[in-house]
Amino acid sequence: MTSPARASAPAPAAGARPSPTATILPRWQQLSRLPGGRWLFARLLAVMVPYTATIRPEVLELAPGRARVRLRDRRRVRNHLASIHAIALANLAEAASGLAVIAGLPPTARGILVGFRIEYLKKARGTLVAECTCEVPAPSEPMDFEPSVDIRDEAGDVVARAWPSWRIAPNTR
Repeated sequence: MTSPARASAPAPAAGARPSPTATILPRWQQLSRLPGGRWLFARLLAVMVPYTATIRPEVLELAPGRARVRLRDRRRVRNHLASIHAIALANLAEAASGLAVIAGLPPTARGILVGFRIEYLKKARGTLVAECTCEVPAPSEPMDFEPSVDIRDEAGDVVARAWPSWRIAPNTR
């Protein structure tokens, strides 16, 4: 008895890295339920996106179109006013939106950040959580997509709100 042929993604070209779209969510689903798995996922994310690793983000939740990412307050991310630096907040918002968007794209699409707006609403101190929830479109042609990200402090107050602009398109590579 033969089994029906399975539809599979085309094999990557020799030497090509796997698409983040195809790897992020499965890795999270695999690792997040294991002891130390979220820590290991953070290390893998650091390898994939070295600049994001500078803030040591901790992914709390990841699903298609949804990400919650934590930033612990420590001296390395502070400014001269003893609050979390504006660029660390922007980095956190980009990480949350990027994870939500990439996890929500079909494997036949890709995304890249092309713009960014952010409002700083109050001094950011203590542990922060960035949350992005969006309905990620499946593009048939290149388009810009702008989800919103709220960054909240431990009291639940929004300290910053960002609108990263992602160009999403069919993956033609």
